[in-house]
Amino acid sequence: MRNSLRTLGLFVFMVLLFSALGWAVGAVFWNDWRSGMMVFFVLAVIMNFVSYFFSKKIVLMTHRVKLVDELEAPRLHRIVRELVDSSGLPMPEVGIVNNPSPNAFATGRNPRNAAVVATTGLLTLLDDDELKGVMAHELAHVRNRDILVMSIAATLAGAISFASRFALYGSLYGRGGQNSNPLELLILLLAAITAPIAALMIQLGISRNREFKADATGARMSGNPMALARALGKLEAGIHNRPMREGNPANAHLYIANPFRGGALTNLFSTHPSIRERIRRLEQMDLNEVYVRI
Repeated sequence: MRNSLRTLGLFVFMVLLFSALGWAVGAVFWNDWRSGMMVFFVLAVIMNFVSYFFSKKIVLMTHRVKLVDELEAPRLHRIVRELVDSSGLPMPEVGIVNNPSPNAFATGRNPRNAAVVATTGLLTLLDDDELKGVMAHELAHVRNRDILVMSIAATLAGAISFASRFALYGSLYGRGGQNSNPLELLILLLAAITAPIAALMIQLGISRNREFKADATGARMSGNPMALARALGKLEAGIHNRPMREGNPANAHLYIANPFRGGALTNLFSTHPSIRERIRRLEQMDLNEVYVRI
């Protein structure tokens, strides 16, 4: 509940930030703050529409996912089937990525339009209980509609960045420089620089909260939080030894663990909380609550 409220609060703040930036752009460039807010609102709606209806197809194509049936991947299908039968979720599509770096992700706008994906490195690294814990984590993202939440967050962050660049270039070279006093331009310039940074940090905060929630939901779904904790420990070591060599860091939030190896600065802007903290929380889960049907 605390994570859900925090996520809602971050969303509200991001929407307010976007609205304030639209207001500032409209006031400075068009002398009409309503026009600025309306233009950027329409852009956000269009971007969200595309993300909502086409994100799954785009993600599967981008990551070269091969959708497999029970004959092609009997072990993975069996584990996913056990989890959906016990949790009441619809059976998602199941996919495999031919990549030695161990990882997994889920995509799809709702439980009836979802896919769960594992890399070949993950299937090799984990035993059945650990793999079940990871797949439960991904199905928890599906149940909690985290893909939709993160798509909206990423879209809002992108819209804020676009609006900020528009404001920055306009204040330096466009009509804003002719129609506004220096104080207004200074405020707009500061907003254009700081708004995308704030949006990125909010997006990261939302992503980290959803990972904690998916860990807890997945542990209850599988009935074995320690198996997920062991899997996360193996994933951390496996990714360190074999990070993904290809891929867009903007998609890192999809995976159960950050697929790209990085230093302290990279970790500061990571879409995931630390593996150590996630394991600690799983180890401290109340076992009496784990076996309650979710």
